[in-house]
Amino acid sequence: MSIKLRILGAAAGGGLPQWNCGCDNCNAAREGRIAPQTQSSVAVSGNGRDWAVLNASPDIRTQLAATPELHPTGLREMPLRSVLVTNGDIDHVAGLLVLRESQPFTLFATADIHGTLAANPVFDALRADCVTRTAVRLDQPFDLAPDLSATLFAVPGKVPLYLEGAEVETGLLGEQTVGVELRAGGRRAYYIPGCAHVPDWLATKLAGADLVMFDGTLWTDNEMIAAGLSQKTGQRMGHISISGPQGSMAQLARLNIAKKIFVHMNNSNPVLDPASPQTAIAQAQGWIIGRDGMEVSL
Repeated sequence: MSIKLRILGAAAGGGLPQWNCGCDNCNAAREGRIAPQTQSSVAVSGNGRDWAVLNASPDIRTQLAATPELHPTGLREMPLRSVLVTNGDIDHVAGLLVLRESQPFTLFATADIHGTLAANPVFDALRADCVTRTAVRLDQPFDLAPDLSATLFAVPGKVPLYLEGAEVETGLLGEQTVGVELRAGGRRAYYIPGCAHVPDWLATKLAGADLVMFDGTLWTDNEMIAAGLSQKTGQRMGHISISGPQGSMAQLARLNIAKKIFVHMNNSNPVLDPASPQTAIAQAQGWIIGRDGMEVSL
């Protein structure tokens, strides 16, 4: 047994190119100068036969079609055993509606996230006699798929945009934003696509891991403001920046992590261009920039 992962989608919400964006990265992707990327999702297996999907992006249909390991093995037989969502963001739950064709699987999430889904009747399209909704308690291991154990833990974040009120708190710890610890065959991997900052306890948890797939949304905190794309900072959106003394590269340095991969990159992030200076800096710090279809075996 070992952990096998495949990045189904490396980009943040909106993908690359984003449909209504004319930034340098989006134009380069349209023109074929850099590779397009679909929205945030990862497939994982502990035995190479039974698979789980972490976050169901709006692009899940295309992602599954591009992944032979997840193709049907019979008329209506699938290697997909479960789907786990790490928050209630649209780019992580909208794909559940694509998986409504009476296909059995288990939907794992915290009780809070399940409550968010249950409050919207459109998700009743996932038939209760096919899709088992299982609430997971934080810090309690469970079987995500055969030969694959998972544990959810709270990371600093915020509620989804559509649940925000007049006052927005970021960096909250609770059930609305979680990371995933994966274990199989003595290997330990982490998937954390959204995180506002790295407290000491989180750095300690990740130390010595075989793999960390981490929030790579923005290179700098004011990136989208500087590009004229938004008035929001990364911190306002609940995402740590990659660069800077408080950024993820600095905070996760010297933790003896065997492999580090950025995922969930916003369309504005210069690391989406393999030839950018920012990509070279990240790689020099031991980071891999996640790409659609990238495979990792531990």
